[in-house]
Amino acid sequence: MENAVIVDAVRTASGRGKPGGALSETHPVELLATVLKALVTRNDLDPALVDDVIAGCVGQVGEQSLNIGRTALLSAGFPESVPATTIDRQCGSSQQAAHFAAQGVIAGAYDIVIASGVESMSRVPMGAAVIGQDPNGPGFRARYPEGLANQGIGAELIAARWKLNREDLDAFSARSHQLAAAAAAAGDFAGEIVPVEITLPDGTKTQHLVDQTVRPTTTFEGLQQLKPSFYSEQWAARFPEISWSITPGNSSPLTDGASALLIMSETKANELGLRPRARFHTFALAGDDPLLMLTAPIPATRKALQRSGLSIDDIDAFEVNEAFAPVPLAWARDTGADPAKLNPRGGAIALGHALGGSGARLLTTMLNYLEATGGRYGLQTMCEGGGMANATIIERL
Repeated sequence: MENAVIVDAVRTASGRGKPGGALSETHPVELLATVLKALVTRNDLDPALVDDVIAGCVGQVGEQSLNIGRTALLSAGFPESVPATTIDRQCGSSQQAAHFAAQGVIAGAYDIVIASGVESMSRVPMGAAVIGQDPNGPGFRARYPEGLANQGIGAELIAARWKLNREDLDAFSARSHQLAAAAAAAGDFAGEIVPVEITLPDGTKTQHLVDQTVRPTTTFEGLQQLKPSFYSEQWAARFPEISWSITPGNSSPLTDGASALLIMSETKANELGLRPRARFHTFALAGDDPLLMLTAPIPATRKALQRSGLSIDDIDAFEVNEAFAPVPLAWARDTGADPAKLNPRGGAIALGHALGGSGARLLTTMLNYLEATGGRYGLQTMCEGGGMANATIIERL
């Protein structure tokens, strides 16, 4: 059985996902094309050798519709012979793309494949794909007659049920910005960020290379001043246990960005003279309560560890997506993971959460961290809409 290996991993720097953000004037096709071009250029790879491009994207409507993976590879100059598909497992879409890519290599269906993801939340707002219609059929409504809640309410319920107070959430969020700012200042992201050509409001052309969502001056005290985002009388009456602790400061921001991984069989990488940087060790998926929505990383992690034969203490770095601060905090409490190993270069609260592009971004950052520190194993997991999660364990080579 072939090893599926990561040869390279790149991402764009984050842009604020609203009008006026650094990447808001860049079409999402071009964001994805930028990381695809970077992979083949950095590795002197003939793109005609790529068997498939798998792209994650959540808002598959408007500028992100009609298989953005295929449109982006054509924009990137890949030969017309290279196919692509675009998938949606909500926030885990590009992590799932990596799973499908690596599993295809292990099965012998691919020699070379790119797993990628993109989201332009400034240009295709979150929820736009619903187009004003009800995505839930009568069977779903009968099963959940009270209706499900939005993810913000899910985060509030997690905070309440895991007894995480506002101070816990804001302290963790301040840590995210501090770690990300320190990593950026030390040049830790330099090897993974590829430039995006942008035009400033005054017409000047430049390159976007710095995560716009990181706020180095963020403090615990400042976060404590922010008001809750999701309070309403309706939700308060339905869920009296909620203490209303979720704010813009302990949530991931709206974000624009793209990321991509060059995945091969180990045999093909050696044949091409390319160095495998890590191998895919274990894959897992889990579903959980769709009302809480964000708790599935806990069972997904347990399943991944069980399959891998590793213990939680064998893992050198964890990337648990910071959609909201209660998600990684509840995960750490349930799994017993060492908090010092959790999101060591900051997480989505600081680095942004470009939905379909986040999974590959986390893998990219985790791989670079393992290489910088000499760690062997990294585990990544992230909550996904509908109450799901992917978990991935990689082994640095």
